[in-house]
Amino acid sequence: MGTTASQLGKDLLSEYQELTFLTKQEILLAHKRFTELLNKDEKDQPNARVSMERILTLPELKSNPFRRRICYVFSTSDCKNGSLTFEDFLDLLSAFSDSATMEIKSHYAFRIFDFDDDGTLDYGDLENLVNSLTGETDETRLTPEEMRQLISNILEESDIDKDGTVNLSEFQHVISRSPDFVSSFKIVL
Repeated sequence: MGTTASQLGKDLLSEYQELTFLTKQEILLAHKRFTELLNKDEKDQPNARVSMERILTLPELKSNPFRRRICYVFSTSDCKNGSLTFEDFLDLLSAFSDSATMEIKSHYAFRIFDFDDDGTLDYGDLENLVNSLTGETDETRLTPEEMRQLISNILEESDIDKDGTVNLSEFQHVISRSPDFVSSFKIVL
């Protein structure tokens, strides 16, 4: 079997470097890890897709409370099933890389937290966000009153135009005041 670099090809590798925030070594490692998730017969297909279930076996995603949303956001599948091509996988790793800009990271964080994909973070999205972070067991789940109070506080702090939702620019404004966001929004293979 040839090396990973020869499977990708120099031109394609250069193109991926130009289009992502990843180094050559990171792209080669991503390709190796992605290829390991493919079945033997899929390895020869240029645009093979890995199911979300197989992607979620990666240790880097397994414990992330937003792992399913991450797959849905980065998937280009017409079936909306969270499956990823290698290029989808590179986009994911690029957005979560140390080199990605605050604007890129906050854009994708917003999309991940926008559970209903309507372009705003409303009460339902914020409730899903909090439940994802606290867990959904009886011991960790907030009471309805605690949830109302927390979401009210979030909206008070974030909803600049007072329309009851947080839009992308409001979200980015809040994130810009959070110095640890960029360093914590990452996935490293």
